[in-house]
Amino acid sequence: MRKRLPSPRGFTLVELLVVVAIIAILAALLLPALATARQAARKAACLSNLRQVGLALTAYAGENEGLIPFGPKAPPFTSPSSFYPSTGAPTSLLSLQSGAPAGLGLLLEHHLAAQPKVLFCPGADQPLDMEAELARVGRYQAQGSYYYRHGSNTRLSDSPADAAAPRPHLENMGVNRDGQPIKALAIDTLFLCPPGLGIFNVKPRTHHHQKFADILFVDGSAVSRRNRDARFTVDVRNYGDLHEAFSRILGVLERADAEY
Repeated sequence: MRKRLPSPRGFTLVELLVVVAIIAILAALLLPALATARQAARKAACLSNLRQVGLALTAYAGENEGLIPFGPKAPPFTSPSSFYPSTGAPTSLLSLQSGAPAGLGLLLEHHLAAQPKVLFCPGADQPLDMEAELARVGRYQAQGSYYYRHGSNTRLSDSPADAAAPRPHLENMGVNRDGQPIKALAIDTLFLCPPGLGIFNVKPRTHHHQKFADILFVDGSAVSRRNRDARFTVDVRNYGDLHEAFSRILGVLERADAEY
């Protein structure tokens, strides 16, 4: 009489649950590490972008007697949708509503033509179509990821004196409102505003989950600094604070001066 072979033993329900629990524990341990690694990679890429912008600014200054990109002259301020109400205001714009290149957008034609995406931070907290934004330059208003300090104007309307103001010199940017030397040229936008302004295309634009901000200095170096107590955040979610928006942006850059 032939012996019956034992049938293959399958997993019991208890064993399956143990395996699932182990996988869940491993995932819980690994996911934070992966998130931290992604954040570190985006921070490194953002700093690399700012250094490339710094090289472009240095090249531009070398070809223009030390002057950095400035302007253009601001058009009459007619709508909250304009992020450039006066000439020399700190701005994240790459072009005005007329399509005229502005701020760091002035580098696109010659100095960043081969790498225009360095004007965008890879750690954006909101969806951002870089290709679409770049396609607006020359046609309509376009924004990058960094506040650029080509002047210290904070008024909400232009004046003849604003347009005639001396262009900043890379090797001597002057002093800020605190009397300290100007060192910060650009910084991540951390901007919070009322949701009702969305109809004017004024929307929150933040990076790195607002945990830190990357800063470009006049010597071309770039650093990452913790956003302690929201010191680098421009928070104008209260409608009454909107008239101070550009002063607050400049204040963020002045706090960044102290990080040099």
